Amino acid sequence: MRIHYLLMTGALSLALAGTAAAQSTTKTEAKIHHALKKAGNTIKQDAGDVGSAAHKTLKKAGNDTKATLGKATGIHKVGGDVGKAAHSVSHAGKRAGAQIKHTTKQTAASAHHTLTKTGKQTKAKVDTTVRKPE
Repeated sequence: MRIHYLLMTGALSLALAGTAAAQSTTKTEAKIHHALKKAGNTIKQDAGDVGSAAHKTLKKAGNDTKATLGKATGIHKVGGDVGKAAHSVSHAGKRAGAQIKHTTKQTAASAHHTLTKTGKQTKAKVDTTVRKPE
């Protein structure tokens, strides 16, 4: 927040300095532009550095937590029987969902086909009874 405040204060003072002059030349505008651009890039770099440091700290904390839990439980990686069990549960859920989806779509398609066929037959009957043969 302080960085934004400083940036805005600097930009405002540069803008006022430029407008305070009798004529605003392109040189002055270019200087203002470059100063603002430099300040903006510096802010972006600082924010990136802060974000990177936070990411590294959180990643280290997460890895340390996993290591501590692994030592306590004796399970360090999901693999072997645990991994196979997790895979089979996941696969079974995906397969059941796919079968339900397939059945639903098949039922809907069948109903649509039947209704379309009935509608066309009804339309054909109405057309022949309503129109006068010529």
